[in-house]
Amino acid sequence: MSLIIAEQLKAGIILGDNENAEYVYMPGSEIGVENPMCIFEKGKEKEDLHIDDAVELVKRLSLIPVRHPRYGKRAY
Repeated sequence: MSLIIAEQLKAGIILGDNENAEYVYMPGSEIGVENPMCIFEKGKEKEDLHIDDAVELVKRLSLIPVRHPRYGKRAY
């Protein structure tokens, strides 16, 4: 697991691809939780992922910090 990507998610940074409408982020309610969940958003669909799975998805899709159409640069 990439610690840098995990820390970006924990800091509320939204990682994504605006062209494909794919975003991964951690909602503020998950901060400080032992096993935090993240959200993977693709178009209008949303899926919950454990942080380890979210990090692997970010790496596989080569997602970068972006501006989310609704939330902006940060999830909280």
